[in-house]
Amino acid sequence: MGDQYYHPVLRGKKNNSICAMLVIMILVVLSVENCRAARFERWESAIRMPTDKDEYSDQDKELSTRWAVLVAGSSGYGNYRHQADVCHAYQLLRKGGVKEENIVVFMYDDIAMHGLNPRPGIIINHPQGDDVYAGVPKDYTGQYVTTENLYAVLLGDKKAVKGGSGKVVDSKPNDRIFLYYSDHGGPGVLGMPNMPFLYAMDFVEVLKKKHASGTYKEMIIYVEACESGSIFEGIMPRDMNIYVTTASNAQENSWGTYCPGMEPSPPPEYITCLGDLYSVAWMEDSETHNLKRETIKQQYETVKKRTANANDFTAGSHVMEYGNKSIKGEKLYLYQGFDPATLNFPPNDPNKLDMRMEVVNQRDAELFFMWQMYKRTESRNKKREILNQIKEATRHRTHLDKSIELIGSLLYGPQKGSLVLNSVRSPGQPLVDDWACLKSMVKSFESHCGSLTQYGMKHMRAFANICNSGVSVASMEEAALAVCSGHDVGQWHPSNGGFSA
Repeated sequence: MGDQYYHPVLRGKKNNSICAMLVIMILVVLSVENCRAARFERWESAIRMPTDKDEYSDQDKELSTRWAVLVAGSSGYGNYRHQADVCHAYQLLRKGGVKEENIVVFMYDDIAMHGLNPRPGIIINHPQGDDVYAGVPKDYTGQYVTTENLYAVLLGDKKAVKGGSGKVVDSKPNDRIFLYYSDHGGPGVLGMPNMPFLYAMDFVEVLKKKHASGTYKEMIIYVEACESGSIFEGIMPRDMNIYVTTASNAQENSWGTYCPGMEPSPPPEYITCLGDLYSVAWMEDSETHNLKRETIKQQYETVKKRTANANDFTAGSHVMEYGNKSIKGEKLYLYQGFDPATLNFPPNDPNKLDMRMEVVNQRDAELFFMWQMYKRTESRNKKREILNQIKEATRHRTHLDKSIELIGSLLYGPQKGSLVLNSVRSPGQPLVDDWACLKSMVKSFESHCGSLTQYGMKHMRAFANICNSGVSVASMEEAALAVCSGHDVGQWHPSNGGFSA
């Protein structure tokens, strides 16, 4: 057998066989290498690069649940804009992919079907805007729009909720929460259509409880209201992973916009303002930018510039920020979601923003609305009725202003009273040292002098200063009784145009 390997013919066959085997081995090796190369190329092409079309997708994988709480804290057709703001915010979040079951809406829900609404069942937030009311969930409406329910919702406490849908923020440790509040305000308080007011310290205590429960990763809060900075000034911790912006600082008004006769003006059939300056600023910014590229900081800078209204703070306000500012570097989509339609929208550039808005003071929007109603009415009797409502509203405003002024004179003397009541603490200090005292002072005043109303909320600083100066509740009670003795203390409802017991 061994000689066969050396036979010329047999040796040739053997050599051919060996060559064939070598060729096959080479082809196999090349095939393997090609497969490896192909696999590498496919893997390499699948690496997620930070392109315009697919950005931050790794963060998408890590993202847990987005939650949102939207609050309109007023009622009455004259306050149309607050519910319009909240409905608009809901639509924006839904377009961004935030699930309906994770959005909790508080609004009185008396606007869409109101007799004065020229488009029944429709609410708009921009002069040329689409309907923002359709599909908005009625989680907490009417009598259930309360601070008590808001606190229970934020804490995820289903047992504490009274009425409504029962939906709460049932968040987990890795979830993010977005809270948006639009309403009237005053130093240290935000309005609610059902009393009591939301007091700053109570609200911050709820946020502290939420943080202690470990049921969220980060939270951002946007607040539209007069003196909204006072809700957080000096009392908002920086270590709770919560970032806050407010429409105004602790001493100034916020502003209604898209009002009749202004530019841009709502459709001619509307007699009320459609939105609020700060609110439309952040929402219109979100709708015109790719939120996977825009940061919270970029939106803050844009909204700050637009709300300043060409730095005219007689018709604009200082947008403020509180809490943990390190969150500002994050992309907005982590909270507001991402609308694919905005994929190729241009980047945010606040320096290109030169829009000037015509506005009305939030507290004067009530009178502005009634005057528009008066001008549009042809019936003499109806005109007389509306004019009486305007007069009654202005009388009650004068009554509140004079009563506070006289109480200051009784407590501190004519020369010193106004100085004490109107004094403003240094930036960084809270409005009041004793929040329980502030509540007691307000209760005492209202029991003798009538409701503060959304206008009178501006006097909260006076009550805070009375507390800070060490005056007792008993002394305040005595002064209020002396000043307002015999006054009808029925609750003034501007939307109804009169007092009701």
